[in-house]
This record gives sequence, C-alpha cells and structure tokens, in this order.
Amino acid sequence: MHIDARHIDNQSIIEGDICIVGAGAAGISIALEWMNTPYKVILLEGGGFEYDDQVQELYNGKLTGQPYFPMKASRLHYFGGSTGHWGGMCSTFDAIDFEKRDWVHNSGWPITLKDIEPFHARVNPILDLGPNEWDVKYWLKKRPTLKALPLDEKVIWSKMWQYSPPTRFGTKYKDTIVNATNIHLYTYANVVDIVAAENIASIKEVTVKNYTGKEHTVRARYFVMACCSIQNARVLLASNKQAPKGLGNDNDLVGRYFMEHPHVESGELWLPNSDTLDLYRMGKGVTESAELAVAAEKQRELKIMNGTISLTPLEFTKNRISNIKMWSADDPRKSLDSFQKYNSLDKRSFFERHFMPSKLYKAYGLLTRMEQMPNPESRVVLSDEKDALGVPRANLNWERSPIDKSTVTTIIKTFAEEIGRSGVGRVRIPDFMLDKNTQDIPTELVSGGWHQMGTTRMSDDPKTGVVDINCKIHGISNLFVAGASCFTTGGAVNPTYTCVAFSLRLSDHLKVQIKNPPTA
Repeated sequence: MHIDARHIDNQSIIEGDICIVGAGAAGISIALEWMNTPYKVILLEGGGFEYDDQVQELYNGKLTGQPYFPMKASRLHYFGGSTGHWGGMCSTFDAIDFEKRDWVHNSGWPITLKDIEPFHARVNPILDLGPNEWDVKYWLKKRPTLKALPLDEKVIWSKMWQYSPPTRFGTKYKDTIVNATNIHLYTYANVVDIVAAENIASIKEVTVKNYTGKEHTVRARYFVMACCSIQNARVLLASNKQAPKGLGNDNDLVGRYFMEHPHVESGELWLPNSDTLDLYRMGKGVTESAELAVAAEKQRELKIMNGTISLTPLEFTKNRISNIKMWSADDPRKSLDSFQKYNSLDKRSFFERHFMPSKLYKAYGLLTRMEQMPNPESRVVLSDEKDALGVPRANLNWERSPIDKSTVTTIIKTFAEEIGRSGVGRVRIPDFMLDKNTQDIPTELVSGGWHQMGTTRMSDDPKTGVVDINCKIHGISNLFVAGASCFTTGGAVNPTYTCVAFSLRLSDHLKVQIKNPPTA
C-alpha cells in the first residue's frame, strides 16, 4: 500500500507494529521479509519514486578533512535509495575483517563471519546474483577457460566477486511493496525527530515532515533506522530535545568512525607476453571475476589492513581521473553523467585500437581498494545551518591514518615480490611508495567508492559502540539501526552485499522479538 504523506490530513497519526525509516537497500530488504505476516509495517521514505531536487537538497552539508564527494550528490533521496546509481559489485567479508587486530586500532566485532554467512544464500536472489559460491576453485571448474595467476595462495589469493545487473531496488521492488497489504509505504515522509519515553529507555514515536508544511506522527512497537551512514547519525544527533547529546550518544560515539574504502592508484603490472587475464576482467557482460588480495595470515605477519588489487589494461588507466574529481557536481545526475561518459571513452588512438590490439593486454594498471582503520576523528557532526524542514544539516570530516599508506605500500610490494617469484611478470611501484619522508598518500592518487560505513558502530560495550550484536541501540529497547553504519570495520569489499545480509539478520531477530518481547 502506498500513501503520499503530502496528500493526507495534517497532524495525522500513523500506527503500526514496525516502523522502518528509509527505503533503500536495507529498508526495502527488511520490509520484504515482513510481507504476508500479521504485522503492520510502516515504511517511511523521505522522497518519492523519482528524483526531486528539493528533497535531494536535504542531504546537503559541508565537508572538511580529506577531499570527498559532495554531500548532496553522494546518496540518492528517493524510493530505492542509492541503488539508483549503484555499480553492482558484490563480494563477502573475510573472517579476519571481524577479528580484533592489535595493529588496527578500534578493530574487533562482537560477532564473526560465521554469524553472517548463513544469510548469504538469501542475499543472492535479492541482488540478482548467481549461486552462493565465493571460492575461486568453483568458478575455475565451472568456466574452464578461466585461469588464475600461479601465485602462492598463502601470500596472494584470488578473491571472487559477482556482479548484480545492478538491481535497482526502486524499480524491481516498487510494485511488490505497493501491492503488499500489510506494508504501508509513506513517501515524502522525512523523519525530523525521534521521541522517546521519559526515561529514554524506549521510543514512542517519530515526527515526519515534508515540503507542503505537513507534519505527521508515526507510532510503533519497534523502530528501525535504515538510512545511509551519514543520515542515520544525523537523525540520532538531531533528536536531542530529551537527550542533549542526541539519542544513543551518551558516550559521544554517534557519528564517529566514519569509514570509506580508499581507492589508490598503485602502479603497473607488465607481462612478458599478452594475456587477457579473463578471470580478473571487469566490464560489460562479466557476471563474476576476481581481484587479488593478501592472505589473512600474511596480513597478520605484515601488520597491515585488508585490501584488494584490481587489474585494468594500462591503456585505459593512463591519466585516470579519480572518482572524487569526476563526481564533483552537487547534482548527482550531472555527476553520474560525467562519470559514465568518462568511463565509456576508449582513450587509445585509432592506430592503437585497430593495429596494436595485443599491446592492450601486456600491461595493466593496478588499483588498490583497501580497508580503512576506524578513526574517531573521522566523523559526522551537526551544522549550525538547518535544512528547509528545520533539521540541522550534517557535516562530514573524513580522516585517514598513517597506516593507510603503509598498508597499500606493503600490499603492492608483497604482490610485486610474488609476481616476480612466480615468473608472471614485473610490477612497477609508484614513486610515493618509495618515499620514506611522508606518511600520507598523495591526494590526487586517492579516491573513494561511495562506500559510507561506521557512525553507529557495533560493539557489545556501549563505551565503544552505538549498537549491540543485534543492531539495537544500547540502552533503548526498541530502536534498531540497519545498514553499513553498524559496521565496526569495513573490510575491503563494497558494503551493499553485507549490508543486505545484516538487514536479513536484523529482520529475523525482530520476528523473534515481536513474538516474545523481552520483559522489563
């Protein structure tokens, strides 16, 4: 069922069993799990079914720290959320990503990969992926024409990815959600405040507004914040009438530990003979491929974070412009157009394209996507400026750490040594990795993946995290958070796959809770 909140009576009272705030990948995945149940689910979306610049403007804010994508353009504010410009890359976290590592400050989840793996099989059909198989050996057997580089897997291994079409949640699941009798989708319903009980131990209701000036109240037994990492933190911080620091923020942790995946231009791989390296090829028509990663035990030995190396023909990577520079317009549509236009260009000359095809596959540019150490100074804070609905805007300060340079440098040097040892070829290491006088990576070589994580991190201790192992905010009995904002560390893979897995896990937990609510 769909209701446009602009067209119902002002000061309407909306009641249900579960209220989900945000209709992106996380929110829609949870809502789908509750179809055909006896429970009334309220799904709130701040925008409509199409792009609306007035609504998108609510995401605007200021940036400090490291260069980043414009706040207004980094996420989409309508039904389906940022799956509207998602690239579709999917892979799983590694076991080491959940571990406490003494060389990675603030690492260590209260759960393990084994707690998430059972949900992977349910994620694949949601994202229109192939079989729930992530071992390179399975794919090499299925596609005998593919060959892995002959590297020592105890040092460098081939990590598999699958590619969603990509699934546009706003298109694929619109009719399903709208036609579900127990799912009540309210569009143009922006949450501007969360109201708790007097002791702030539970949530009573949320207040929603839109540009028509209408304001409504939504009441439920359980509430799930399923916005993006920045907006989850923003709404919690802005709900400060009863809790001056914001809800769930007694220990000043909401908004902190914002993480991305730094993407770093990392040198060149040169082969003695041309090789298309089809196992590692990305692009049109490819449904699965591999990237190269440092084995977990080697990470422990070298004291580095996780990361993966992608290979792209060098002719396509010469003078490559970073994602952040290409995605520079406040209007996400213009940024997307620039990004797609640039990436569709074949930068080889006519002569190279038609008379030197073999040259294309003799040298490859290396791009490292790596984990970022959780840094408490990398954070979302509230601005003094308010948006058109009266909510303080979110400002982002993205910070990196010295371990970022040492990690990417060690990954590439380890890869280079293994390439040389195996006789595959040679690796040209970029100059900045050889410069011992600086601890940072040159800004022009660093980009991001639109992979916003952290800000409501998971921990079993409220002094070190915002949510518990079930994504419930510490100290508040019925307020949960879905999405990548709960990530304690970010691994080295795109977050969407794991984000949906966590959403399914949270949904299962809520189904138990609603039948057997905990006693006071």
